[in-house]
Amino acid sequence: MPDLQKMFGQVKQMQEQLQQKLEKLTVEASAGGGMVTVKMNGQKQLLEVRIDPEILNDREMLQDLVAAAVNEAARKVDAAMQAELGQLAGGLALGKFPGLF
Repeated sequence: MPDLQKMFGQVKQMQEQLQQKLEKLTVEASAGGGMVTVKMNGQKQLLEVRIDPEILNDREMLQDLVAAAVNEAARKVDAAMQAELGQLAGGLALGKFPGLF
């Protein structure tokens, strides 16, 4: 079983590398043609919200645009994580273990 132990060691190292990269990641997303823009970090914490003053009078639209921008930012974090995971996993023989990732 040393090969399995080695693989799990590589997976642990890969998880640590992924966590480090996600800690540094910042994404930006907007909705409504830029009327609402948000920044989010790799842990999906909202860092910043910018709102065009023109939209402030329409509360319902503002709520929808904030939700859309936040959801898009979360999708960008997920996509970045998947891309990074793919790069990190490239050297591992994970195909031998279906369902692992």
